[in-house]
Amino acid sequence: MSERAMRTGLWLVGARGSVATTAAVGLLALRAGVAGPTGCVSELPAFASVPLPAWDDIVLGGHDIVHTPLEKRADQLADAGVFSHAVLSAVRPGLTSVDAEIRDGYHPATHTGSQASAGKRLSEDIRSFATRHNLERVVVVNVSSTEAPTPELPEHADLGLLEAALEDPARAVLPPSSLMAYAALRAGSPYVEFTPSAGISMSALRGLAADLGLPYAGSDGKTGETLLRTVLAPMFTSRALRVRSWSGTNLLGGGDGETLGDPTKVNSKLESKGRGLAALLGEEVTAPLHIDNVPDLGETKTAWDNVSFEGFLGARMNLQFTWTGYDSALAAPLVLDLARFTAAAHAAGQSGPLSALGFFFKDPMGSDEHRFAEQTRLLHEWAGTL
Repeated sequence: MSERAMRTGLWLVGARGSVATTAAVGLLALRAGVAGPTGCVSELPAFASVPLPAWDDIVLGGHDIVHTPLEKRADQLADAGVFSHAVLSAVRPGLTSVDAEIRDGYHPATHTGSQASAGKRLSEDIRSFATRHNLERVVVVNVSSTEAPTPELPEHADLGLLEAALEDPARAVLPPSSLMAYAALRAGSPYVEFTPSAGISMSALRGLAADLGLPYAGSDGKTGETLLRTVLAPMFTSRALRVRSWSGTNLLGGGDGETLGDPTKVNSKLESKGRGLAALLGEEVTAPLHIDNVPDLGETKTAWDNVSFEGFLGARMNLQFTWTGYDSALAAPLVLDLARFTAAAHAAGQSGPLSALGFFFKDPMGSDEHRFAEQTRLLHEWAGTL
């Protein structure tokens, strides 16, 4: 593969948020040799022969609707303990360069004109980025704040109707994540939905991706509590133990906590988690889940789960676990992995949903498989075909 064919843009939607900032710091730290690839699945020996872009081949840019300098956001994350100030000092000049590649995103409250005009501007930002840096491809990854669930409209199922509606300045037919997915596809870019927002899930957009021969992946990155669920739930089913209920509480602060403190926005996350658990257990179970904003926790997230299950002769038993971690530090390496794997898939001519990348998601597109061991096997088999 030529040197240019390996040069890949990683365009982050929500580029000044916690996950994107941590990914930027991490990529620069990997390049500088001041951090190792802990948490980066694509760096495991099993993937050594897969033609993935090297860290030096990835160029960062993105969209955001906030204007806090990337360095300032990184300072806040270092103060919170997500990464050390020593690592930040080593990559600070690189963050300034990344910040210069961040463009204004789409905000429905401030945009004037049609969504079609907004989509054209967003697409042009991506194309210009690719041209400036002589990139063969740009992978767009949405790591912006979670949106409220989107009501279905007839336009979401028909590209012709959708594009006609986008031209109407009196309508906002797409939520921001889906408008960004549309803009990415029109720019010729693969799209990854790392949030539970609508993104590329609409059939009109999936059809457009197929028409353009572009791959996509999603949705809702699997980083903590759900990762444990996908490992533990198959244990119960494989041992013929009946799960009676699986309840949980998530406590989190930071920007994610503030976003999910909104009852309309948290529903997207709750629905994503709920679908995965039912699929894992093979039946619906009582599974109440609460997500609470606790500003005092800062960038940390704590998840507590209580599993009530039944054994032989009706014996009632219980499992409890607690998971505490920095969600941004768990998510950021996965964002880098997804950029590398998606770029390799695009280079190999693959299109449509990259079902093998369901390994990374709570609500995988193109796959009903939620068991982590099986997802791992599928990822390894698929990577071997690239």
